[in-house]
Amino acid sequence: MPRTRSLAWSELKIGVLTIVALGIAAVAIFTLTGTKGFFWQRYSLKTRFPNAIGLSIGSPVRVAGVEVGSVKKVELVGEEVDLILEVNKDQRNLITTASVAKLGSISLLGEGAVDITPSTKGTPLPEWGYVTPGRTPKAFADIADQASDGIDQMNGLLRDLRRGRGTAGRLIADEQLYVELNRFVATAGQMTRELQQGRGTLGRLLRDPKAAESLEMSLSNVEELTRRINDGEGSLGQLLHDEAFSQSLTGATSNLKDITERLNRGDGTAGKLMTDSTLFNRFNSVTERFDVLVAKLNEGEGTAGRLLKDKQLYENINGAVNGATRAITLARRRARAERARPRRRRRAARRSHRGAKRCPPPSIGDARHISRRGRETTREPMV
Repeated sequence: MPRTRSLAWSELKIGVLTIVALGIAAVAIFTLTGTKGFFWQRYSLKTRFPNAIGLSIGSPVRVAGVEVGSVKKVELVGEEVDLILEVNKDQRNLITTASVAKLGSISLLGEGAVDITPSTKGTPLPEWGYVTPGRTPKAFADIADQASDGIDQMNGLLRDLRRGRGTAGRLIADEQLYVELNRFVATAGQMTRELQQGRGTLGRLLRDPKAAESLEMSLSNVEELTRRINDGEGSLGQLLHDEAFSQSLTGATSNLKDITERLNRGDGTAGKLMTDSTLFNRFNSVTERFDVLVAKLNEGEGTAGRLLKDKQLYENINGAVNGATRAITLARRRARAERARPRRRRRAARRSHRGAKRCPPPSIGDARHISRRGRETTREPMV
C-alpha cells in the first residue's frame, strides 16, 4: 500500500512538470511570434491585388510599420489575387474604411509584406471585411528591366555621339563646328571686355553714372505716371476711374447684347437673313445670278460684254463721245458770242455818241471825218 501511494505521487509530479513545461513552451512561442497573439485575439480581413509578388502564407501584416498580423491564405480570383489576413483585434479601431492596403517589402531580397495605412476617420472594418487596395508598386524585376532598358538607351546615345549624330555628336566630331563655337566664345569674350571698358550703349549704361541716372529718372517718371493713372488724374486715369464711363461702357455692352439677341430671334433684315432660310435662299440665288452675269460679261456676251471685250466698239463709242463733247463745247462758245454781240453794239454806240460830242459839227453836204479808231467814215449830209 505505501508503495502504491509513492508511485501515484511520482506520477503526479511528472504530470505537474509536464504542464509547467507546456506553459513555458507556450509563453516562449508567444514571445517568439511577436504580437500576433492567440487565435481568439485575432480577426480576419481580406484585400485584393493584381499580383502577390514576394508574398506567401505567414508574410507579415504591418500597420504604420508595426507588425500586427500575418497572411493566412493566398488564392487566385480570376486575374487577381485575394489575400486573407489575420490581424490583432487591438488594431481594429485603426483599420477602417479609409485605410489602404499596399504591397511592401521587408528587404531588398524580395520578401514581401502587406502594409496598411492607419486611419480613424472611417468606420472600423468588420471581420472578413475588404481593405481598400492601393497602387501596386513595381517589382524588383520590373525595376531591373527598366534599368536595363535605360542602360541600352545610354549605350545607343554614346554610339550616336561617337558617330557625330545630332547637335552634341556634331559638336564632338565636327571640326568646323568646333571652330565656329570657338570663334563664338572669342566674340563673346571680346564683347564682355568692351562692356567692361564702357564701349557702346550697354557699356555706357554699365560704366557711365549719367546714363544710369537717366535710366533711373525714366523709371521714376514711369512710376509717377502709373501713380497718377491710379489716382485718376489725366484722361487715362479718368478713363479707368470714371463711373460715368463705366456706365456708358455697360450701356454699350447691353445694347450690343440686345442687338445680338434680336439677331438670334430673327428681328430685322439682318436677323431674318440669319434665321430665315427662304430669305437666305433668295439672297443666295441673287448672288448666283450675279456670278452668272459677271461670267457672261467676262466671256464678252451681250452689249456690255462686247463693250468690255471688243476694242473696236470701245474706240467707236469713245470717238462718238469725244465728238459730242466737241460739238457741245462749240455750241456753248457760239451761244456766248451771240449773247456778247448786243453788248458790243451798245458799247460802240456809246463810244460814237461821245465822239460826236467832242468833234465840231460837220459842213453841209458830204462830210468826211476820221473816227477815233483811225477809220475813214462817211456821214449823210445834215439838213
